[in-house]
Amino acid sequence: MSFGVILPNHVSIAGPEGYRTIATRAEELGFDHVWLGDHIVMPSQTESDYPDTDSGASPFDPEKPVPEPLSTLAYLAGCTTRIKLGTFVLIVPQREPISTAKIISNVDYMSGGRFILGVGVGWQEEEFLAMGVETFKERGKVTDEYLRIYKELWTQDDPQFEGRYSKFSHIKFYPKPVQKPHPPIWIGGYTKGAMRRAAALGDVWSPVGQQPQAALEPDDMAQAIQELADMTERAGRPRDAVEVSFTVSLLFNPRSAGPRRTLTGTAEEIAGDVSRYKAAGVKHFVFAFGSDREGLPPIDSFFGARVEEVVAAIEQFAEGVIPRVS
Repeated sequence: MSFGVILPNHVSIAGPEGYRTIATRAEELGFDHVWLGDHIVMPSQTESDYPDTDSGASPFDPEKPVPEPLSTLAYLAGCTTRIKLGTFVLIVPQREPISTAKIISNVDYMSGGRFILGVGVGWQEEEFLAMGVETFKERGKVTDEYLRIYKELWTQDDPQFEGRYSKFSHIKFYPKPVQKPHPPIWIGGYTKGAMRRAAALGDVWSPVGQQPQAALEPDDMAQAIQELADMTERAGRPRDAVEVSFTVSLLFNPRSAGPRRTLTGTAEEIAGDVSRYKAAGVKHFVFAFGSDREGLPPIDSFFGARVEEVVAAIEQFAEGVIPRVS
């Protein structure tokens, strides 16, 4: 098993020193990876429904700065020595593919082979339009093509490609990534399209749980993992070619009354939950270590936890959970 930490999204909360503090402490505690999300712009007005809340309202405050993940992770590569550095998730169809592949390759090269490419297709049409990208309705197909472009550039001495959205030939592309054949590709999303993408092009399928559309309790994950294996076999790959990660918020000893939500409670209870997911076939866990501050919505575990809250939680996890599941 491996364990990762999602970095707070808003630089106004964390900032360079805060990100360095969390990443270096996670490395000291034995965590395997840290992650940062991706939004280049945030529209101030939107009619698009956010897929991971009951109301459809976006949890993002467009007035708060969101750091660009690739450059931020390159900075963290210089602050750390072992821990892996991932995007959760890079919105692939918004970015020109050749330059993006070069930046990713360079971060992997400069970090000594520690980059993980977590990818998604995006959800907000206004964000695409603001960036001059008019392929929102085709974003799944664009993502698939761009991932194939990345692989071509990363693995071939004389890369060439001719697709629907991009084509090139007679070019050289160096430095190649340190990791061979390329940095691992983690496919985000719980939809059937995301699963098919993972089966065909990914190394890891990485859905987010505890959302209105996809609670993904351990039994749900076990069923989904078997379905993923079937899809992977139909894609012409071995059934076990794609590993499974689970991304979810985690909260120690919440104050709210009512039934205990999975991956909340005492260290012993959380360790039991992790063990059940492990038994279902989950190999990797990526946690948004939450805050139980009064008035803070659960979704803000992903976006608004303070640095000191994250550090305290990862210390508690390392001391109380990891020894119980190792």
